[in-house]
This record gives sequence, C-alpha cells and structure tokens, in this order.
Amino acid sequence: MATFHFDLVSPEKLAFSGEVDQVDIPGVEGDFGVLAGHAPVVAAVRPGILTVFTGGTREKIIVLGGLAEVSEKGLTVLANVATSMEELDRAKFAETISEMEAKLAEKEGSELDNAIGRLDHFRDIQQQVSTTALH
Repeated sequence: MATFHFDLVSPEKLAFSGEVDQVDIPGVEGDFGVLAGHAPVVAAVRPGILTVFTGGTREKIIVLGGLAEVSEKGLTVLANVATSMEELDRAKFAETISEMEAKLAEKEGSELDNAIGRLDHFRDIQQQVSTTALH
C-alpha cells in the first residue's frame, strides 16, 4: 500500500508526524478517510476520534475540532486539542460532559442547538473510548 506524510498539530504539541497508510477523520460534514493520492481538500474537523493506520497497526487519537488539509505534500490536521487514548484522563472527560449537561439549561435557540450537538460529539467520544477499552 502506498504511504503519504501526515502531521497532526495542536497548539500544545506536534501530536503525530510520519508516513502512514490511511487516516480516518471525523469531519463536520461526515467522517472521511484519506489514502495516498487523495484529491486536495480542506475540511472542518468535529470532536471525535481520528484513526491512523500504519503498517498493519492503528492508533486512535481524540481530536476536539480543527481543520484538515489534504495537498500534494500529504495530510495536515490542525486540531484544537489532540490527545492519545492513553493520555486521556477519563474522569476529567466525564466531568467535562457533566458540566456541559448542567449548562444546557442556560442556553436557548441556536446556542442551545450548538451546545447539544457538541455534547453529542463528546458523548460519542466517551462511548467509543469505553468500547475501545474493552477490546
């Protein structure tokens, strides 16, 4: 399988840099996979789990929004936050979800819709993390 260069960057660190076989990205418009030779594209990234495939292995990284760019140089994801599954503080993540739930009553209209959508993404990440921990 042909490989391509992938960089995952957050404000705190370079979370990943190297040659990969495939990257699956949680996009705002829907999840999508990138392989070598992918057409150029810029896409918004939603909170979710990004999966990196390299040499028969896969690594899951939690991203909390950002931007993905595919070019002739490869793929770059500029994530607001990027945390490996091993680095995730599950108790703190659960606390963040509880705080988000408590603040829903303070919101209305489109702000409420956006808050519910973001909360749904966080709950989905939490569910995927729990499922991954079992396998």
